[in-house]
Amino acid sequence: MNPVIHPASSAGNTVDPVTVEIIRNGLYAVTEEMKTNLTRTAYNLIIYEALDFTVGLFTKEGDTVSIGLGLPMFIRGMSETVKAKIRHFGYENIRPGDILVTNDAYTTGSHLNHFTFTMPVFHEGRLEGFTCCMAHWLDVGGTLGNVTTDIFSEGIQIPIMKYQREGVVNQDLIDIIAMNVRLAERALGDLRAQITAITTGERRYVELLQRYGADAVNGAIRQIMDSSEAVARQNTLSIPDGIYEAESFMDDDGLEIGKRIPIKVKVIVQGDEMTVDLSDVSKQVRGFYNSGFTTGIACAQVAYKCLTTPTDYPVNDGSFRPLKVIMPMGTVISAERPYPMRVWMTFPMTVIDTIFKALAPAIPDRSIAGHHADLVFPNIHGISPEDGRLFIVGIGPLGGGWGAKSREDGVSVTVCINDGDTHNSPTEQLEAKYPVLVEKYEIRRDSGGAGQYRGGLGAEMVVQALAPFTVTTRIDRVHCKPWGLEGGGDAMGNGLAVRHKGEWKTDHPNAKIFNVRLERGDAYKMLSGGGGGFGNPLERELDKVAEDVREGYVSAEVAREVYQVVVDERGQLDHAATEALRTAKRDGVADELAWDGQ
Repeated sequence: MNPVIHPASSAGNTVDPVTVEIIRNGLYAVTEEMKTNLTRTAYNLIIYEALDFTVGLFTKEGDTVSIGLGLPMFIRGMSETVKAKIRHFGYENIRPGDILVTNDAYTTGSHLNHFTFTMPVFHEGRLEGFTCCMAHWLDVGGTLGNVTTDIFSEGIQIPIMKYQREGVVNQDLIDIIAMNVRLAERALGDLRAQITAITTGERRYVELLQRYGADAVNGAIRQIMDSSEAVARQNTLSIPDGIYEAESFMDDDGLEIGKRIPIKVKVIVQGDEMTVDLSDVSKQVRGFYNSGFTTGIACAQVAYKCLTTPTDYPVNDGSFRPLKVIMPMGTVISAERPYPMRVWMTFPMTVIDTIFKALAPAIPDRSIAGHHADLVFPNIHGISPEDGRLFIVGIGPLGGGWGAKSREDGVSVTVCINDGDTHNSPTEQLEAKYPVLVEKYEIRRDSGGAGQYRGGLGAEMVVQALAPFTVTTRIDRVHCKPWGLEGGGDAMGNGLAVRHKGEWKTDHPNAKIFNVRLERGDAYKMLSGGGGGFGNPLERELDKVAEDVREGYVSAEVAREVYQVVVDERGQLDHAATEALRTAKRDGVADELAWDGQ
């Protein structure tokens, strides 16, 4: 199967530019209000604090009109899910007041935790579009904590069906969901929040249609998409024609520990069009790191948008008309039933990283070194000592370092590229709601790759158990470290440690642990990796190295051994000692030392 983004027709009457801009901002405002109402009514931290969701507006054909920035990886999954619902019911069976639902992983491209609700928008008796909300439910049943090896062990599966038919809710569906999840009141609370989001979108979209008329709104949408396409094509033209390839690896699939998983990509640029060939990405794996084909397309789209239309809003399908994606079924980013999908997002992050890596020789001024590329997100569960009830919580994402660019340092402690607008879990919320104590949450010194421009820093977080609970982590990119570019150094990878009875265990073969029991006073430590450096470290300005030492980003030892800069205990630059050190290095008095990110 070779999914392709095809150009859409731009037929229709021209709408004046002022009206187009008003409607453009109106569409964006609708999705922003949908986001606000979802977060105000959701029950779980992962939605109202971490913001693990995306909302959107779509044409009657299912093309993306505007999506709230949310998670970039939903950029394709939401649109394809809307289209799948249209195919399933047919236009003749979609009526005002209907709400369509599914969490089918092979349709959305993600895991079963992502429930997707869609509502048709009718105006004057005609279907004019859809509103949609995809959000993460904390629990959907299935095995808790272990590595899953098929989709059936991962939770309840809801096929494409109607949650609401012409305004009447399907109570049987609600009862089935409630019986299959552990925390029914929270799941159903988040369900109602999603309904609030899509009904808000439907109401505001109808108001827009009433105010300006369907012809003007639809015409403006066509022009907005055409404009996005034109910008994307123009910026694609600025990339030299050629075939660009790169390869990276993932640590393992959680079952065959240490067996690396290859990620190979090929990017073909010809004129104003780009093809991303993902044919050589690893075959689907037994462990739960697979994702569906819509996620594979999203990998290419996220990378392409970053390179061609990074500031073009609202996000719409016009931006992707010059992009073709080649991808067979049966890979880790196009998995087929019944391969497991629970940790669907991890591998795609590195696919995007590797696309940037492939294009780095062609456009070094627009490329970025590798980043930590993982959620660094533990899941814990236990019995609350306050009320004796089961609690389940994911703490994170931790945030880590991003790669440096040709003219600037990488950003520090920032969520990975696929996570977009998501936030970490506020310490105050965690400690108020769950039996945990955050002992430490700080920048991880020396974690960024060295370079003329330094990679961003990762973080270290230590969480103590105030009552017994079980912790599971699924972290990758421990051994496949974030790479540097143009002579820049690699960064530290992600990491993990566990403390039992005061003793730290730090020799895990990777950063994946499953159902590890912690007693009161025990703790776990999460370590997020940094970003790769860009350019020769010896070309970094001396004052910047000294400032890094003063800020705690770089140790005096690394400053001396890698940057060959001498800084005293107060972080003050010693020019004479620095010159003497560099002269000695040039004369071969001292051995060359290579920084390997450790």
